[in-house]
Amino acid sequence: MELPDMLAIVRELGRRDSGSRTWHYPEVLSSLESDEFRKLGERYLDSTRIYRKTDRPMFIDKMPNNFANVGLIHLLLPNARIVDARRHPLASCFSIFKQLFASGQAFSYNLDDLGRAYRDYVELMAHFDEVLPGRVHRVFYERLIDDTEAEIRGLLDYCGLSFEERCLRFHETDRAVRTASSEQVREPINRAGVDHWRHFEDWLDPVKRALGPVLDAYPDVPRFDPAAHD
Repeated sequence: MELPDMLAIVRELGRRDSGSRTWHYPEVLSSLESDEFRKLGERYLDSTRIYRKTDRPMFIDKMPNNFANVGLIHLLLPNARIVDARRHPLASCFSIFKQLFASGQAFSYNLDDLGRAYRDYVELMAHFDEVLPGRVHRVFYERLIDDTEAEIRGLLDYCGLSFEERCLRFHETDRAVRTASSEQVREPINRAGVDHWRHFEDWLDPVKRALGPVLDAYPDVPRFDPAAHD
């Protein structure tokens, strides 16, 4: 599921100084001791235990907003495997724009905001790649479709898991899926959604302008000049 537990810890840390109206995250992290990080990590594992119905050693928290907290996750859960699933910028932004979210995704209702949000995401992940090399495994949507087994094997290898043929038949699962993609995961891998955004490209100019060099460079990451970043 998309679990709220890590975001709850972030909110708590951001308001650590109850007498101030200032948001203190991530600056507050520099004042924490290693034991505090360990306790917060244990708290996360305890609070998410309610979602885990088996004694299997690994589980998935697929909350997309967690990308902003990769550094914190690294400190709290040093054994966690962090996966960045990335899709073409216009495909991703269009998919978000046409989805009505219940809450928490305020940037998704404006095309310019969407493009800026995606650009900020790419820039932040590039930063984590630099300061935490090898810590994040990246899966590209298009590559997954073109060579599904190879991408799945690479992901499982990163996670320290063995390959199973059932990974290629994920759509046969009878488990409940409580996300906006609940219907898509019941279908085999296909290319139906790869270029769907192109039917609406004439209306996506605000996204293109906001994305800037991120759009042209995909799937590579452009070199960023922080001084020029608005």
